[in-house]
Amino acid sequence: MTPSTRLDATFAALADPTRRAILARLVTGEASVNELARPFDMSQPAISKHLKVLEGAGLISRGRDAQRRPCRLSAQPLADANEWLERYRKIWEANFARLDNLLEEMKAEERARPKSRRRARGAKR
Repeated sequence: MTPSTRLDATFAALADPTRRAILARLVTGEASVNELARPFDMSQPAISKHLKVLEGAGLISRGRDAQRRPCRLSAQPLADANEWLERYRKIWEANFARLDNLLEEMKAEERARPKSRRRARGAKR
């Protein structure tokens, strides 16, 4: 699976609120399918479908403990998604910083104008 395909699978899995809730539960530790299904008003097969999507995206792994198949969070795909998002966060922050600077310059220009010009200009609007 290419990095782009893995990222697509991660975001597709995260698009569903039930799957996000399952991941939030797994942050506290491993859980069985029954334990994961408990808070939801859906059948165990429906929960199993969500788990298959999460497993396919690499977000969870399932072990074997006698009859139990505990699910565990796999953090690497989330770290990869965060790394991808982080690049864009830096761009957004730089854009906001430039906007802040522009607004400060505009405020400084406004303060530098004589009061009479400021009132006259405001009256035109």
